[in-house]
Parts: sequence; C-alpha cells; structure tokens
Amino acid sequence: MLRLHRLQLIPAVFAITILLAACGVDAQSSSTPDAAEGTATGPRTVAVAMEDMKFVQAELTVKTDETIDFRFTNNGQVAHDAFVGDNAAQMEHEAEMVEMGATTDHDDDEAAIVLQPGESGDLAYTFDTAGNYEVGCHQPGHYAAGMKMNVTVE
Repeated sequence: MLRLHRLQLIPAVFAITILLAACGVDAQSSSTPDAAEGTATGPRTVAVAMEDMKFVQAELTVKTDETIDFRFTNNGQVAHDAFVGDNAAQMEHEAEMVEMGATTDHDDDEAAIVLQPGESGDLAYTFDTAGNYEVGCHQPGHYAAGMKMNVTVE
C-alpha cells in the first residue's frame, strides 16, 4: 500500500513542476520593446529615439504618480538633451541653457540628460501631478525648432 501512494505522488509532483516552470516566464520577452507596462512594483520603461531635430515619439500619456524610466538614444548627428517639466519649467530651462551655453552636463538637474551622437542614457521621472508636461531638447535652437515630446498626465 505504501508503494501505491508513492506512485500517485509522481504525476502530482510532475504537474506542479510544469506549473511552476510556466509561471516563471521572463518578463523581458514583451512583444512591445518600446514601452513595457508598468506594475505596482516597478516603473514603466519608454524608449525614445532622438534624431536631428525631433524626438521620434511625439506623445506620451501617463497616470498621476507614475514613474517613467525613459531610455533615450541619440541617433542624430549632434548632441541632444532631454529635460522633463511643464511649459513654465521648459521656458525657464531654455533661458538657463542660453545663458550657460547649452553644453552643460546637467549634473545638478535630476530631470535632464545630455547625450552625444550614438549615446544612450536613462532618465527616471515621476509625474506626481495631473496636467501637461513636455520633454524638451534645449541644445541651441532645438526647442525653438519644435524638438519636444508632449506628456499628458491623467
């Protein structure tokens, strides 16, 4: 009778092993490489290519209190930067960049990143208030030429 119980456990152990293996699917195998869904435990990643006078992605919608991990890649021929903020912050940053020469590395600014041609970099930003934001490039003449991404926070 003891042998019968052991034999009955083998299919059950096998089924549990298959079930556990199926639950361990790699989350990186998403079918959408540019934007993965955010979860309650982590931010959403959004890939954004920079070209000579534009961000390839022109619009983004996020939820209030959502953190976005931006993954910027400069595919252009000149340096680009990305600064996150509302329109008033963009105008203030544009004035600062004109005054400073626009070549600073933004080391003291958590909402900005500068990338040389061919470089990639990450910038995390939490959109804590509903409204309209932008990601703007403030290299000389870029923002004025329309190099910005509109971000709607709902």
